[in-house]
Amino acid sequence: MADMVFHMKTTLVIDDQVMTRLKEEAARQGTTISALVEAALRSFLRRPRRKPDLPPLPSFRGGVPEVDIADREAFDEALGED
Repeated sequence: MADMVFHMKTTLVIDDQVMTRLKEEAARQGTTISALVEAALRSFLRRPRRKPDLPPLPSFRGGVPEVDIADREAFDEALGED
């Protein structure tokens, strides 16, 4: 049972021009359309995903800190909390 291969049958909607080229390529390679599509999908899915280019984060000059946030009492006092 471990050596059995399972295949899923599905329906795809493919542009006529793409299908024509696909049939021609399958015939040229002496393979089936299914094998050619599966190989193309495997190749596509194996490629590393490219991370989108994100703009840099904004930066600003905040000046001199008014309170040491590690000093809890000074921090609370700066926030007006008692």
